[in-house]
Amino acid sequence: MTHVIDGHFDLLLDVAVQREQGKRKVIETEYLPDFLAGGVQTVVAAIFIDSQFLPEMGMRKALQQISALHAEASESPDKIMICKNLDDIQTARDTGKVGFILSLEGAEPISNDLSMIRVFYELGVRFMGLVWSRRNFVGDGSHFTPTREGRKGGLTDFGVQVVEESEALGMIIDVSHLNDEGFWDVMAFAKKPIIASHSNCRSIVGSMRNLTDEQIKAIASTNGVIGMNGVNFFVADTDEESDLDHLIDHVDHIARLVGVEHVGLGLDIIEPFRKYESPESLAKLPRQDFDVVKGHSKIPELIHALTRRGYKDAAIEGILSKNFMRVYKEVWK
Repeated sequence: MTHVIDGHFDLLLDVAVQREQGKRKVIETEYLPDFLAGGVQTVVAAIFIDSQFLPEMGMRKALQQISALHAEASESPDKIMICKNLDDIQTARDTGKVGFILSLEGAEPISNDLSMIRVFYELGVRFMGLVWSRRNFVGDGSHFTPTREGRKGGLTDFGVQVVEESEALGMIIDVSHLNDEGFWDVMAFAKKPIIASHSNCRSIVGSMRNLTDEQIKAIASTNGVIGMNGVNFFVADTDEESDLDHLIDHVDHIARLVGVEHVGLGLDIIEPFRKYESPESLAKLPRQDFDVVKGHSKIPELIHALTRRGYKDAAIEGILSKNFMRVYKEVWK
């Protein structure tokens, strides 16, 4: 079966909460069947901290999520494992396990302490998502809808150091959720391939969370990859149009602009986590969120849609995993 990488999934928020409630083997019982049905062998597990816990509990919540994944891997050693390098990814594939790679979705857990990056690296974090859609010590995030705020900023002096230190350790810089000003600062300071783990094309849907054509070209110029996001309001302007065909329109646009070798999957599946959405967070969204790809088990439908659109096996394999693997090989030590 073709190797599938989902470059962005927020499952750890849910796993940590369920474990606090006394549940065990959460991934094996609730998520693994979907992964296996969809051929997903590698999952980038995002560490996301809800705003209500910031700033005081940012690091604690992050460590709880990392601890939850380590505990899950210990409870289901024949089913899942944590991957810290390319050999681990291959081992997971060879042994029929699903491999999980840790990613920070926003640098809030390190606060303004550069030395914490190494701590998270040693715990297995291999992606540095600089911001979520809010301001932190690194820089400013891109909001989902127009927001009343003061003057936007790019990367702070601390943010520049975070980019440089993360790359020096062998972490991949992720610009999804970063505002335009910060994006171009990353391009000025980063030396290695950059990813946008879960962003689409702004020329198709005008969300600030999506990438302009110039940003897509800039990522491609680093030999980076853009992970296609399956959340409805990044896919199309109306719910009626938010479907697989419109998601593949974004693939087509990037393929025409810079080549299909810069496309991956970062589906950002969100419906399992709706139970954590507060009225305040929903008010910040352009409309009720839903998944265009209805869970990882539906990835074969995405593959069929790519085939119908004319993509050959080699291009599809690139989108599903090989393009991201190229970046991993170049950045990880």
